[in-house]
Amino acid sequence: MLVTAIEATPLRSLDRVRIELAPGIVSVIGPNGTGKTNLIEALYFALTGRSFRTSDRRDLIPFGGSLARAEATVRDEDGIEHRLMAAVSRSEGRRHLLDGSPADPATIARARPPVAVFAPDRLSLVKGPPAERRAHLDGFVAARWPARGELRKRFGQAVAQRNALLSRLAAGYGSPTELAVWDSGFANAAAPLVEARAEAVAELAGPFNRAATELGLEDAALEYAPRAPGSAEEIRLGLEERREQDIRLGRSSWGPHHDELKLTSAGKSLRRFGSQGQQRASLLALLFAEREALLAARRVVPLLLLDDVMSELDPGRRDRLVARLDDGGQVLITAADEESVPATALENVIRMPPLQTESAAA
Repeated sequence: MLVTAIEATPLRSLDRVRIELAPGIVSVIGPNGTGKTNLIEALYFALTGRSFRTSDRRDLIPFGGSLARAEATVRDEDGIEHRLMAAVSRSEGRRHLLDGSPADPATIARARPPVAVFAPDRLSLVKGPPAERRAHLDGFVAARWPARGELRKRFGQAVAQRNALLSRLAAGYGSPTELAVWDSGFANAAAPLVEARAEAVAELAGPFNRAATELGLEDAALEYAPRAPGSAEEIRLGLEERREQDIRLGRSSWGPHHDELKLTSAGKSLRRFGSQGQQRASLLALLFAEREALLAARRVVPLLLLDDVMSELDPGRRDRLVARLDDGGQVLITAADEESVPATALENVIRMPPLQTESAAA
C-alpha cells in the first residue's frame, strides 16, 4: 500500500496544506519550528484516528480554533484509491471516515498500511511501563498474522469479566465457585495470545539483534517474559491456585496482562540502565526488525515515520540506516537540514514550510 497524499486543513501549525508523497524514502527538510513533526502527525492522525504525541486529540486543534482535520489518500495493490479522514472538534468530538463514510476500526485498518513511528516522544515504548510494549507487540501480531488480530481484544474481554466477578466477591457478594466458568474463559483466551506473542518475539529476535548491532548496541536482545506460560489447562490451574489472593485483591493478579517484553544490551535492561542514545537505537532496531519480518512474510510493509532520527547518529550509521530502508515500503524522514541526511535519501524531498495551497515531493 502507498500513501499518495496528505492534507491538513488545519492541524496545529498547518493550514490548507496538501502534499503529494512519492514511493520509497521521502525526506522532510526544514528548520526547527516549521511543522515537520506536525506533518507526520497529521499523516498518522489521518490513517489511525489518533496522535502519537498526545492522548487528547483536541491538542491537535490550532490555538484559537475549533477543529483539526487531516486526510490521507491511500492506493492499494490493485491501484484502487481510498481516502481516510480524521477530525476532532471542540463541539462535535472526533470522527474517522473511510471514503466519506463511518467505518469500524478493523475495516479502516484493512484500507491502510500499518504505521510505525520513531520520535523522541515514542521512547516511552522502551523506558515506559510494560503495558505499552504489550500493546505494541500485539499490534505486530495482528499485522503479521491477521487471523490473530482479535486475540488481544478477546483476552481483554475475558479478563474484564473475571475482574468484575472478583470485585463483587471482594465486596462480599456471590460465591467463589462462580469463578470456575470465568477461569476457563480467561484461560482459553490467554493461551493463544501467549503463544502468538512468543512466536512473534522468536521471529523478531534475530532481526532486532542485527539492526541493533548496526546502530551500535552491544549484544542486544529481545525477550518475551510471559507471566502465565503454558496451555489453557495449565493457566486455568494457575488461576485456581491464586483464587484466594485474587478475591482479596478484587482483580486478576496473574496472566498475559502482566507480561513483559524485555529489551537488553549486554545483559542489562535498556529500560532501567540504557542511556538516551541506547534507548533511541533500541526503538529503531525494534521498528526495523518488525519491518524485516513483515517483508519476509510478504505482508503489508509498515509506513515508517522517522522524526529527527539522524540527529544522534554518526555518518556511518546514517548510511546504514538508509540502506536498510531502501528495500521496499514507504518512509518519511524529518531533518533540520540536508547535510544530516545521506544523499541516497534525498531523491524525494519535501521542504518545510510547504506552500499554503499545494506542494509535492520534489
